[in-house]
Amino acid sequence: MSEKKVVSIEERIPKLKHARKKKANRRLVFYLSVFFILISVVVYLQSPLSNIRNVSVEGNQFVSDEELKSISELASDDNFWSVDKEAVKNRIEEHPVIEEVDISKQFPSTIRLQVKEYDRVGYVENEGAYFPVLENGKRLTTKTTKVAGSDAPILIGFNNDTYLKEMTKELQILPDSIVDLISEIHWSPSDENPYVIQLFMNDGYQVDGSIRSFSEKMMSYPSIVAQLDPGSEGIIHIGVGAYFESYEDGASEGQQEDGENQDGTEG
Repeated sequence: MSEKKVVSIEERIPKLKHARKKKANRRLVFYLSVFFILISVVVYLQSPLSNIRNVSVEGNQFVSDEELKSISELASDDNFWSVDKEAVKNRIEEHPVIEEVDISKQFPSTIRLQVKEYDRVGYVENEGAYFPVLENGKRLTTKTTKVAGSDAPILIGFNNDTYLKEMTKELQILPDSIVDLISEIHWSPSDENPYVIQLFMNDGYQVDGSIRSFSEKMMSYPSIVAQLDPGSEGIIHIGVGAYFESYEDGASEGQQEDGENQDGTEG
């Protein structure tokens, strides 16, 4: 049998000392690294390097970048890491045109504002000028133009904000496919009924109805038109019942809803 090699204590001591020294050096390097990292972080946070350098705005159409930045109250001397996103969000969402905003931080120094504005549902006419009106009934008087856009109906005569807001709510409910058929909406209140409206459609028909339940009644418009003779002209009534009145002789075509005649009596 071979003899086992015996290592004396004198031979092991230098190796143990070297191992301990190496371990101690690694520990020292680790602590020094952590120390310098902490120092660097403190210096960074206290220096202009940690300030906001850029505020980016996305999704806005009616409110300018400059106005939103001003409302946010974000400044270049604000610390990037100490920005109170909830406070900024609340300030911006107080604007009547802004529905909501999402605020995020993009390292190293950019604050991103993702804005969602209320939808435009029409243009209000006022003394020959037009300005957008949003789904919350807000008129954008700073966006006045001489020509209304073709992407939404023109609202004429709506000089009362209460009825304008009700009208915009009804338009918001309607599907785009029907809204796109509407050219103009005239508010024509009477002493008996302040909700009377007249619509002029892109396909040539006139519609008489009411602001109340307008979205519900207008849902039947495509089916009513589909039953009319091609080239016919006249008024489609969608108030009490639904029927067509020709311009030529005042005669009505089609049947009224709910079993009513044109005069509103039961048939």
